[in-house]
Amino acid sequence: MVGAADGRCGFVAIVGRPNVGKSTLMNRLIGQKVSITSRKPQTTRHRITGVQTRPDAQFVFVDTPGFQTRHGGALNATLNRTVKTALAEVDAVVFVVEAGRFGPEDEQVLRLLPVDRPVVLAINKVDRVPDKARLLPFAQAMAGRFSFADIVPVSAQQGTQTDTLLDVLAPHLPQSEPMFGPDDLTDRTSRFLVAELLREKVFRMTGDEVPYGTTVVIEKYEEADNLVRVYAAILVDKPAHKGMLIGRGGEHLKQIASVARADMEKLLGCKVFLEVWVKVRSGWADDAGALRQLGFE
Repeated sequence: MVGAADGRCGFVAIVGRPNVGKSTLMNRLIGQKVSITSRKPQTTRHRITGVQTRPDAQFVFVDTPGFQTRHGGALNATLNRTVKTALAEVDAVVFVVEAGRFGPEDEQVLRLLPVDRPVVLAINKVDRVPDKARLLPFAQAMAGRFSFADIVPVSAQQGTQTDTLLDVLAPHLPQSEPMFGPDDLTDRTSRFLVAELLREKVFRMTGDEVPYGTTVVIEKYEEADNLVRVYAAILVDKPAHKGMLIGRGGEHLKQIASVARADMEKLLGCKVFLEVWVKVRSGWADDAGALRQLGFE
């Protein structure tokens, strides 16, 4: 167990542009899925905490939304504020970029990085680079852009060098007693996590337009002996999106709910009864008051 005399504990923000693999990396680092993923950008909307405890250190990772530069609106302003707040409160930062790619969106995040705390560059998706000799000049070019504490090429998808990333981060954490128990993986509730799993399936199983106008609200969450009952509402911004989600005869919504329920059962380790509705709530993503009611920070 990590102790105050010989152990370290601290917060580490994982930041980067949308769709660079931040959530996949955090899930890999803690060894459990607590942050949802999809191929669509801007899947993460909340500040998600994941905990990894080793004999020498406890890492409290903060997965942040991808910093949004292309779109305005209350929701994206809230997400960007979440990123900035996380950067101001942590002990260290992991800045994630894609191997061989650094564009204007990455540059926007780079400008936010703190200069008074260690920042480790994680060059992700190295498994997609056929010629590994190209990684060295890219890493050297990145080293010239910022004073990184270290640079680690990784593959979040395959787990390549993620242990090395932990080794590099550990000395940058303050000496401290652990904040969480040795088996804790997140500070989020099961109620929150099942909502995120359902939202993930909406992202993965619908077209490009629908997911960004939807969110999930758990209206009732009941635990009994080896059974959890979840009553969830998917809120959509436009009436047309409701029909797209439900599908002919309700078949599409049934498919989404079925896949989500299977993941909920894996997460909770018990049977799950899931009932899902689709409700129209126009303008929720542009209403700051509605966003607060829906739990956005």
